[in-house]
Amino acid sequence: MTGLQPCYSNEWMKNVELIVRMLEQAGVCWVFGVPSGPVLPLIEALRESAIQFVLTASETSAGFMASAVGYLTGVPGVCVSTVGPGATNLTTGVGSAWLDRAPVLAITCNVASPWLERRIQMRIDHNALFRPLTKATFSLRHGRVGERLAEALALATQEPPGPVHLDLPEDTAVADAKEFAGSAQAAVTLPNFSSELAQAVSSALEKASRPLVITGLTFTRSASAQVLLQFIERQSIPFVTTLHAKGFLPESHANFAGVIGRARRTDVKAFLNRADLIIAVGFDPIEINYEEWVKRGVAIIHVSTEAAEPGEGLSFLWNKACDFDRAVAALGTLSPVENHWTSKEFAHHRQAFERALRPACGGFAAQEALDVLRETLPSDAILAYDVGAHTHQIASQWRTDLPKTLLATNGWSSMGYGMPAAFAAKLVSPERNVACIVGDGGFQMTAGELALARRLNLAVPTIVLNDGWLGLMKVKQERRNYPLSGVFLGEPPESPPHYFGVPCRPAKTPDEFRSALDWAIAHNGPSVIEAFIDVASYAQTVFD
Repeated sequence: MTGLQPCYSNEWMKNVELIVRMLEQAGVCWVFGVPSGPVLPLIEALRESAIQFVLTASETSAGFMASAVGYLTGVPGVCVSTVGPGATNLTTGVGSAWLDRAPVLAITCNVASPWLERRIQMRIDHNALFRPLTKATFSLRHGRVGERLAEALALATQEPPGPVHLDLPEDTAVADAKEFAGSAQAAVTLPNFSSELAQAVSSALEKASRPLVITGLTFTRSASAQVLLQFIERQSIPFVTTLHAKGFLPESHANFAGVIGRARRTDVKAFLNRADLIIAVGFDPIEINYEEWVKRGVAIIHVSTEAAEPGEGLSFLWNKACDFDRAVAALGTLSPVENHWTSKEFAHHRQAFERALRPACGGFAAQEALDVLRETLPSDAILAYDVGAHTHQIASQWRTDLPKTLLATNGWSSMGYGMPAAFAAKLVSPERNVACIVGDGGFQMTAGELALARRLNLAVPTIVLNDGWLGLMKVKQERRNYPLSGVFLGEPPESPPHYFGVPCRPAKTPDEFRSALDWAIAHNGPSVIEAFIDVASYAQTVFD
């Protein structure tokens, strides 16, 4: 702390009101959650503020929505739950913020302080529950509420960002605020190793025949995309990305070579295996370990806000936590160095890769639905998608040149993320087209959130890729030569006219899907399109 400042004049307020005032000052617009007795004082304080309380069908979705808001805006997303089972539900959503690096405040409203050490109905140790999933977990106690909240807001946004847990006993919530509100904390700065890095990269380029750049999750928090692109062009080297970094460098660029670890991964891996130098700029191994995609012994330069963990067979030439944007700026000053890559190689790889992503299929396939959707949506549309076989297909096939136009969970990889994230994105950007893709398994988990979309009239088409299978697990069982077991959801029934009052249309061909999309985009409110697809094509693209 840099010191304490008086709480917002001398007006009388309760601790929950102090919390809400501080959240307002931090730029928070929504709090997501499910009410209960201990939560009601906070909801009442929110009612009289500029912050909207958003009722979700489950606390898990509240955590996912807060994570999406934190990622899209940089302002901590806020979610709230009640004691015990509400808190355990919340952890799944908070885990996404933890491993996908999103600033979030997770507030659990607890029993009154005298009961915190007693074995009573619903009560568990919330701090122990959230400790493995957060950057810190704080107990808000009377007299230190403002101080702890200021600390949590700062910590959630410090590099790398992530969730912070706050436990609020009911008696503390309704007590009169008598202490001071915490002041803003000084930003944490990372060391500037730009000169040292520039020398290391320059020397490595001189020795390399085929250098390659990869970007990842940390790069999504950088302001240096244009500088890195200029470095790539000046050095005439290819680049690949992770799932999270899609669009932060333009995928229409001639030097783009794909997304690692996703559909047709062997094609991308074969291209990567030609490289003798990996320049990892903002790559976070939380998405995929270096060992899974870097050929043993190939030189690696790791430029990030965190050093990478060493591993057997990994050869780091440079690996330090540093001031990231200054480091990228240093790359932009380097003179060009000739290498053995050719533009023909890039073009041949891209053409073969695009063909492999679209195998011939007897029925309506996921790749056809994606092409129709990409043709229909404007370039700045936001697509949120869930976890399953379609995750791999979208990551490799979908093309975007714009940052933060794709929302997915990769570090956490939990089903149930897609729909809450899409609805959160529409709250953040109501003027933009937002769509959601979810598998039939994930839809079963989160269909109840359509009631939220109807209540708030969020014009988001939810596209259910309905093939009757847990498609990703089906492919994994086939790859291991296991008999199919526990992965068949059943023959898909005909689409109902609506889900929770949200209208639904089926589509069994590309033309029907295109027509349904036109209807959904023109519809003034949420909608569902059930795309009945053939599961077979995933076997040729996912885990190929």
